Amino acid sequence: KTRKPSGRQLKKEKRLEEIRKIHKGSHEIYGAPKIAEEMRKKGDAISDKTVGNYMREIGIRACYTKPYTKTTIQPDFSRKLRSDTLEAKWVKDAIEKAKEARGVDKPKIMHSDRGIQYTCEAYMEATEGWERSYSKKAYPWDNACIESFHSVLKKEWLNRFRIIDYDHAYRLVFEYINTFYNTVRLHSHCKYKSP
Repeated sequence: KTRKPSGRQLKKEKRLEEIRKIHKGSHEIYGAPKIAEEMRKKGDAISDKTVGNYMREIGIRACYTKPYTKTTIQPDFSRKLRSDTLEAKWVKDAIEKAKEARGVDKPKIMHSDRGIQYTCEAYMEATEGWERSYSKKAYPWDNACIESFHSVLKKEWLNRFRIIDYDHAYRLVFEYINTFYNTVRLHSHCKYKSP
């Protein structure tokens, strides 16, 4: 009863606390590999497997969302998550925001699909002097990168919420991208660094 915790036990307690802290800081998204990588960056030579074992022990895990299951027969068009129209002004606004955020006046290349909002006069004016790249017809691999992002966005974030309207969806996407995905989230593709 009077024996003090061993050095090994103290080390474990410190690791468990760090795992909880990193997991919570990631909006409960990170699994063992990313948590272990964060810990290694701070000087703790811990393995993914050890982190996984500790996570199981304290009852935490990576964000998991059940796959979408269709529960109704009739489509519900009230859940659209886009602008009310396909007007080019939305694309133009997005281009201006991207240029401002990156401090770029004339990007070298602009890739898009072949929708009307990317082939109209307003789009041509907004991208004047740029090389315009379009997806090939019936060739989905051009957009594989952004489709992968959409999948992550839904799985890690949006599927947790009951989205009320367009403004609510906008706020959720803005929060995820600007306060987590671009600034904090570790990307295995980027050698476990944030963009």
